[in-house]
Amino acid sequence: MTPARDISRLIEIMAALRTPGTGCPWDLEQDFASIVPFTIEEAYEVADAVERGDYADLTDELGDLLLQVVFHSRMAEEQGLFAFPDVVEAITQKMTRRHPHVFGDTSKLSPDEVKSLWASIKAQEKTERAARRGGAEGNKSLLADVPRALPALTRAVKLQAKASTVGFDWNDARLVLEKIKEEISECEEAIAEGDTAHVREEIGDLLFAVANLARHVDTDAEDALRGTNAKFEKRFAYIEMTLSKRGVPLKASSLEEMDNLWNEAKKL
Repeated sequence: MTPARDISRLIEIMAALRTPGTGCPWDLEQDFASIVPFTIEEAYEVADAVERGDYADLTDELGDLLLQVVFHSRMAEEQGLFAFPDVVEAITQKMTRRHPHVFGDTSKLSPDEVKSLWASIKAQEKTERAARRGGAEGNKSLLADVPRALPALTRAVKLQAKASTVGFDWNDARLVLEKIKEEISECEEAIAEGDTAHVREEIGDLLFAVANLARHVDTDAEDALRGTNAKFEKRFAYIEMTLSKRGVPLKASSLEEMDNLWNEAKKL
């Protein structure tokens, strides 16, 4: 098969990979559950390409992510569940339904009004879906539809945001800061006790509170942490480079020397 710009060629390639007898043994043994980790990984690689501003790489990574959609769709088609065109139809219906201000009365809305409208339509869809299923979702927790497979930091923010829709939330970011201080004190106590399980629990509480603070000040917690990770990498690379120029192996350097170089990197 030759490369093509037509999505149908990618669908054909996946069908060939999944054809018993002539397909790829690895692709043939996969199922929805085994592919999920790759789907998540590809989404993160898209985010990484955006973070680095590498748009040639972004083209490649978006292709990898698209392949995941095609892979799941092919497995579903084999089981008679749905096919790729059904996925396309579902998302096009959803996007037009959730943007009545664009595809309907073309009202001029602010970004905040659009966000509110989106949430309202989404809630209505959820109610209608529950009715179609005989009210099976009616007794589910408000938090039940927050995916468990999300990264813990992202899921914490989504859980908090869900709870806030019914008023279970702080009304001032400064109150969240006080909660963080309280959690730090509890971490100190747990560490002093030497109870590993208690320390783990309190660190979790602290991280949850920090995620809450990020939400209250309209900061994406995952994005903020990615930025700090990148900053750490740059500063540590400066330490490595400087020590290498001095002919000093990392393991032979003292903490004081590395700390001084870290401060130099901060100034730079």
